[in-house]
Amino acid sequence: MPAQPLIFYPDPRLRLRAEPVPAFDESLRDLARDVRDTLDAAQAVGLTAPHIGRPLRLVVLRLEPGEPHTVYADPEIVWASPERASGTEGSVLMPGVAETVERARAVRLRYRDLDGVEREEAAEGFRAACLQHEIDQLDGIFWIERLSRLRRERALKRFAKLRREARAG
Repeated sequence: MPAQPLIFYPDPRLRLRAEPVPAFDESLRDLARDVRDTLDAAQAVGLTAPHIGRPLRLVVLRLEPGEPHTVYADPEIVWASPERASGTEGSVLMPGVAETVERARAVRLRYRDLDGVEREEAAEGFRAACLQHEIDQLDGIFWIERLSRLRRERALKRFAKLRREARAG
């Protein structure tokens, strides 16, 4: 499947809560392939179906080039550690902007695979942060909303400047 066009910030669709996956069938597999191919083309580590305009609770992760993709349908965090960790985050939907975000150091999530089989996964560190970032997106929470107001405003100004420069150049 070819890569699909991304929906860029501040598109209002990014603020919508994604719907549960309605059926575990070939159309879901096709959507997962579209998200995977778009993730690869964008050289991202994580991408959701809403990122390509499909408001369904589907995430694809691949943290390192060459490693297999992991697909999560209807993921939900069922436990988050009280210990926090800070890491740099950004989004292919807001290119050129990154900030330090604090999240739970470890999480446990429940999700379904492409066959509809319920699974659980524990994740720590970078993988845990990526999962929280993408699940936030499924809930209509864009990553900059995890920043303080001052840091969010600075990030938005940087993004606006980058967009102006891109249009002028």
